[in-house]
Amino acid sequence: MSDRRILTIAPTGGMSMKSANPALPTQPQEIADVVVACARAGAAVVAVHARRPDDQATCNPDIYSDINARIREHSDIIINNSTGGGNSGDMLIERPDGLFESDFEERLRGCDGVGAEMCTFDGVTVVDTVNPEREVVVITSPTRCETLVKRMTDKGIKPEWEVFSPEHILQDATRLIQKGYDKPPYYFNLVLGGDKGFQGAMPYSHDVLDFMVKCLPPQSIWCISGIGPAQLPATTQALLLGGHVRVGLEDNHYYAKGVKADNLMLVERQVRIMTELGIEPMSAAESRELLGLKAL
Repeated sequence: MSDRRILTIAPTGGMSMKSANPALPTQPQEIADVVVACARAGAAVVAVHARRPDDQATCNPDIYSDINARIREHSDIIINNSTGGGNSGDMLIERPDGLFESDFEERLRGCDGVGAEMCTFDGVTVVDTVNPEREVVVITSPTRCETLVKRMTDKGIKPEWEVFSPEHILQDATRLIQKGYDKPPYYFNLVLGGDKGFQGAMPYSHDVLDFMVKCLPPQSIWCISGIGPAQLPATTQALLLGGHVRVGLEDNHYYAKGVKADNLMLVERQVRIMTELGIEPMSAAESRELLGLKAL
């Protein structure tokens, strides 16, 4: 049997705007059209972020439900809604100390979109410095972590444990797995290369990725998300280490130095690299079976 891996497309994210890349899809039909094309090219999972009509970030479940329904009408791709949200719009609370805070109650609403099979568990406490004009504190205390994952499991949604550093694995994610909030295999998304935009995140290197993988709980499988220029080397190394991969404009706007990408370009390149390494992208149905999700 051939070696097969999950390929995730992250088309939008919660940070960038069309001013950074006009190919960034932000509205429900735009997102659905891109996702369907990427699924046909080999993507088995989509990491969905919702945006308001003005392109600002939100976790509005009605918008998530609209995006999910448009995707499902034309594709069986696994739908994974974000509870990270973003750093604009509905996600921000202005604090009296001059900082902004990510609205935890709004993040929880990301679990409520109809059609979500997975949700990102962003059980992290970091400072988002992506926008140099404001620092956004993202506070996910141990109690909030449990509230978030319970919201998912109560709705029959599988967590994608999204982590930015070893302690995110070794502390809350492992603690909650040991308390029974997920069933194996535990699916971790290792986000590396975001250290220039997040205080509390790790840079990408071969050694950092290798160490992060060694920190994972038993019965875990993992995916790599490389930010910016880390995307191509990180995904290639991940394939060599037996991991799964994520690409898309959420993480990286460029195909090459000075050359803006679109989502389909990044998926098609990733499939070519996988093929050259003797690896095939898993179908959505195969990925559901691997992750323990219900068949459609």
